[in-house]
Amino acid sequence: MVLRGYVPTSEETLQTLAALRLQSLNSDFSTHAPFPRLEELFPPHVLHARLPPAPHRPPTKCRGARLRAGLLAGGLWGQALAKQRAERDQRMRGRLREEGASTLAAIVEKWKLLQGMGRPEAMAAYVALVREWPGFGSTLFDVDLHVSPVGSRPQRLWLGIGAKAVSLYKPGEPEPLDSFCYGRISSFGASDSSTFRLSVEDRDLLFETSQVDEIAQLLNTYLASAGARQLPRPQEPPASPPASEPIVLPQALCPVARPWQHQPPVGSSHS
Repeated sequence: MVLRGYVPTSEETLQTLAALRLQSLNSDFSTHAPFPRLEELFPPHVLHARLPPAPHRPPTKCRGARLRAGLLAGGLWGQALAKQRAERDQRMRGRLREEGASTLAAIVEKWKLLQGMGRPEAMAAYVALVREWPGFGSTLFDVDLHVSPVGSRPQRLWLGIGAKAVSLYKPGEPEPLDSFCYGRISSFGASDSSTFRLSVEDRDLLFETSQVDEIAQLLNTYLASAGARQLPRPQEPPASPPASEPIVLPQALCPVARPWQHQPPVGSSHS
């Protein structure tokens, strides 16, 4: 998750995490230690984000202009454009190598400071840093949220499913845009093979995703677990609490407003 960019944190922390991973793999710094590739230690997208965006070419609307552009593309003008593109790509690759070398040097300097740290200690420190993100422990899915009005461009989000709540994150942001504990979820299921629906009280949220089944299965597991923690077992009726002691709901769980219902994907059979 760290390497894929699913743990939003500072670049400084990402470098420290990379150094801790090296300490865990190779023990103390040594020039003879096997060194993984940078993309196995540090999220590649962070390096790519430092590069300037590619120049935007406005589309040619006029049919005659498109025709002239097509004719020119097959001649000297096309060769010149291809040469410019190749030079730009070469500059980008060179810049990426420079950024990678700079980041690698920073990671190595942090690795040297960890001398004497054992593997279990390095692993514990790594996990402690990652746990600082409030969404730690959630499974994140890339989704596109359908927004109003109909026809508007969907909003790209992370759908985080954890043991206590479902949260929506803007990619790369540490704090959720919204969060729903399981007591607020009334139903969920697949509208079709690539659309997942989540009903939260009086709201219906539609997500475009390629992982409909995975999301449904994980939600079903957590919702069942949340219900089991809040409801007494049938064969063990709860004892009445003393009049002086208030009834306390489980921590971090909302009271169930109404029963939730998992609606299976379209076309599946009911068991």
